[in-house]
Amino acid sequence: KRLSFWRGLASSTSSGRMKRKTGASGTGRPRKLKSTAEPAAPLQKPGVKNEEAASAQPDVIHEPPEEEQQEEQHTEAGPSTPIESAVHSDGRASKQPKVIFVLERACLETGKVGGEHVLLNADDHHKFLLKHKRMPADFRPDILHQTMLILLDSPLNKAGLLKLYVRSEKGVLIDVNPTIRIPRTFKRFCGLMAQLLFKLSIRASNGPQKLLKVIKNPVTDHLPPNCRIISLSVTGRLVALPKYVPTLPTDVPIVFVAGAMAHGKVGADYASEQIGISEYPLSAAAALRACATHLKIIWASFDEDGCVWCARVHV
Repeated sequence: KRLSFWRGLASSTSSGRMKRKTGASGTGRPRKLKSTAEPAAPLQKPGVKNEEAASAQPDVIHEPPEEEQQEEQHTEAGPSTPIESAVHSDGRASKQPKVIFVLERACLETGKVGGEHVLLNADDHHKFLLKHKRMPADFRPDILHQTMLILLDSPLNKAGLLKLYVRSEKGVLIDVNPTIRIPRTFKRFCGLMAQLLFKLSIRASNGPQKLLKVIKNPVTDHLPPNCRIISLSVTGRLVALPKYVPTLPTDVPIVFVAGAMAHGKVGADYASEQIGISEYPLSAAAALRACATHLKIIWASFDEDGCVWCARVHV
């Protein structure tokens, strides 16, 4: 009896344990729990749109503002190539210059001062010049600086009607590109000229064109044929520019020769005539400014297609 009792108790205990493990169904599968959460959306592959979502919501394209679009277009096209200088032509420039200025005897001489090669001038290198037995009054590159600023900033040059050559006291001939912008300060001008005398040419920082270059002598090889060469001197024949300029020919270029030195004569043997525009001695800057002003008044361009040569305007 006792043995049967314990057998029955053991069987009842094991059956209870099996029911708790297998659940109420009596099978070996675990009971599934019901969840109140919504079913998760099916995963989508990248780049594949859900058709139901696309039909429910239209596609929205966010466009950048106009300023950002302009910046992107500018960067894609690349920065515009800057022009060579601040001197622009107004569209009436002729193919060949109609007036040429030649500056003779310009003081352009370099020296080694303090271990550095610089352009010598009377203000900064007075003691150096006296030590080498040179006259400081002869070293005046500021005269050339002033004259080049006046000519290259004139309306004639902006219209493409002017050409400039410079020859130093030592015989160095320099071709000046009309589109160059000369430094405004004298110190920077001296540095530019010293670099030119050593490298023999100065290129534009934004292009391959040469702004300044040393060329071969004589200057007459670079002048147009049949041009009229006029030398300016206080000892020349005195003329009045308002009456003299209208008598100049319009079918050939006019060449004016002036000195860029402190004192002395130009000595241009290739000039066909020598005139004086004032009874008083004038600086090269003042004399050439008067010539450029009267040429601008007398020769005015009216051709919209490109200024062939200018019609006379009676003032």
